[in-house]
Amino acid sequence: MKDEGIEEGVRDLRDRTKGLALRVVKLYSDLPKSTEAQVIGKQVLRSGTSVGANYREAHRARSGVEFVAKIGICLQELDETAYWLELLVDAEIVPSHRLADLQDECNQLLAILTTISKRTKQTPS
Repeated sequence: MKDEGIEEGVRDLRDRTKGLALRVVKLYSDLPKSTEAQVIGKQVLRSGTSVGANYREAHRARSGVEFVAKIGICLQELDETAYWLELLVDAEIVPSHRLADLQDECNQLLAILTTISKRTKQTPS
């Protein structure tokens, strides 16, 4: 029963990280064609789409240490994505209301993956 809950949580996070990537792709395609928007857009595109790939890699880890390292990469990429989204708003390239849900999803995923990382580090091997 416990394993089913874990598998469901893994699938949910796989879906959420993939959903984040798809939303970032859509955001990038809708950005203005100005140099500033495209440069920042490419950065958010790179970091936002790598979260899901690294999350999937984490679940193919050969050890707890490798798992935590991959989750750490997810956290770095999420934090970077949050930064680029903030920059799009602060530079007045995209209105804040348009990115609010995407920023919220980044923050939620950061909180979830931080908890996973901390709990995994505390679990004896």
